Amino acid sequence: MTTKKPDPATALIHHPYRPPEGFEAPQPGVFKASTVIFPNVAALRARNWKSKAGYTYGLHGTPTTFTLEERIATLEGGLQTLLVPSGLASIALVDMALLKAGDELLIPDNAYGPNKELARNELAGWGITHRFYDPMDPASLAAAITPATKLVWLEAAGSVTMEFPDLRALVRLARERGVLVALDNTWGAGIAFDAFDLGEGLAVDISAHALTKYPSGGGDVLMGAVTTRDEALHLKLKFAHMRMGWGVGANDAEAVLRALPSLPLRYAAQDAAGRRLAQWWAAQPQVAQLLHPALPGSPGHAHWASHCRAAAGLFSVVFRERIAAERIDAFVDALRLFKLGYSWAGPVSLAVPYALGGMRQRPAWKGALVRFSLGLENVDDLIADCEQALRASGLA
Repeated sequence: MTTKKPDPATALIHHPYRPPEGFEAPQPGVFKASTVIFPNVAALRARNWKSKAGYTYGLHGTPTTFTLEERIATLEGGLQTLLVPSGLASIALVDMALLKAGDELLIPDNAYGPNKELARNELAGWGITHRFYDPMDPASLAAAITPATKLVWLEAAGSVTMEFPDLRALVRLARERGVLVALDNTWGAGIAFDAFDLGEGLAVDISAHALTKYPSGGGDVLMGAVTTRDEALHLKLKFAHMRMGWGVGANDAEAVLRALPSLPLRYAAQDAAGRRLAQWWAAQPQVAQLLHPALPGSPGHAHWASHCRAAAGLFSVVFRERIAAERIDAFVDALRLFKLGYSWAGPVSLAVPYALGGMRQRPAWKGALVRFSLGLENVDDLIADCEQALRASGLA
């Protein structure tokens, strides 16, 4: 009696082969799914997506995303991490999970621009108010906190202008008033300082991190993370995360997992390169102010020295007021190795001109500004690129 050959479609979908257990390799496996298969009805009904004890649906986690979450938590010094589609999504998750109509949040004046725009538009439309404070003056934060204040954002270093605040003083003020503290920790990346151990018994409550930058390191992944050390706070964020349907693709998670082991080396290399190029710029006659927290004379340098052991590989140059913005644009256009584009921490060095007038309530400088983000090129080549661009634009 012959056995009927199974239909190919059914046989291929329900193939009995299972690879042997125990496979180990330098990189974790890539597990992708929307549907997660349960062994029986009892297991399906007992599902619990609130922990990593099992799997329920691809959006709530696979072995790949769980592994990345745990490694980011270790990097940050936290205990729980949630992955979201971008760095801005990490900020939005915190705001949307913790604030409601009638609440107020405080944002540093030098914060990442989209953080401020989210508050001005969507949050304002939902009845959530906001105020900006001067992060370099703790008294400004103290004066801004009201009974309605439920969340304070910190950013170190500040976006574009790179001021480094006294994090301990700001966190202490918020603690004394019973207000939660969230830090945009993209610049520090878990390397420059410890957000959950600032010293003197102080720590932030939440670290939001654009994994797009240093953890990815390739300029080809969009992802963010929200890390905590308090289970109740984590669950509050996780409920909102689930209800908003946020998740990340396993291939993107795998790309970040592959890049993480080299993160300390890349951060150190770009730190050294950034300081060297910044020191070169500091000696140029066209410069009114160099903005790099690790270098003396930059705003908040003393706070950086008190809090940090490293610095991200980016800095800004404020040109003298007499130099027209058009000349600065011509300089940026003349750069050959530095490419014109947003983001940072990838292998390619970037330069972007900014007009501070529309970015700050009270700009400290009137000249045009260019932010430089160091990639992994030879620093001598980058210096030569800046020299030729200065000549080509008539600034040298």
